[in-house]
Amino acid sequence: MVAIIDYDAGNLRSVEKALEALGAETVVTRDPDVIAGCSRVILPGVGSFGDAMERLNQYGLPDVIRRTVSDRKPFLGICLGLQLLFEESQESPGVSGLGILKGKILKIPPAEGLKIPHMGWNSLELRQGSRLFAGIRNQEYVYFVHSYYLKAEEESQVAATTWYGTEIHAAVEAGNVFACQFHPEKSGDAGLRILKNFLEV
Repeated sequence: MVAIIDYDAGNLRSVEKALEALGAETVVTRDPDVIAGCSRVILPGVGSFGDAMERLNQYGLPDVIRRTVSDRKPFLGICLGLQLLFEESQESPGVSGLGILKGKILKIPPAEGLKIPHMGWNSLELRQGSRLFAGIRNQEYVYFVHSYYLKAEEESQVAATTWYGTEIHAAVEAGNVFACQFHPEKSGDAGLRILKNFLEV
């Protein structure tokens, strides 16, 4: 059973539908006991870093998220869910993230001809040996919607990068923790393959 964490941050139904298309059993929940009983956990989300952390704390979810990770269960953060795994974000100064991984979330720097938020398809530069991207060709296109991006502290954890005015750490992989800044559930066949890989790790 795959738990999709519901903390009022949206983007749940599309993730649920994509997983169901792959034959996965899912439960959308914010109940820590239900989450703890699942074999895999996904933290999706769109919106503000500070508001999201406030809701996670309000619903008592950081402890079960950290326990899921320490229990070595596969965990996937998507979009805002990736950002929340890190320490802090320029979007919400003074708000601490979950701090499961080391790094900061930075605002995409303005540049001529560059629209922010970044909405659209960008190609990925993949790191060899990534389990999340097994069977995905290098320079595959995936769908992004974001104004802030990850700068991970540990380069060895970066599974994919993209370029949008600056180098963006588009996906990370650290043991049983996986995360994508892009939306695999909105990225066509390649995105479904990424989710399938997560279900099989």
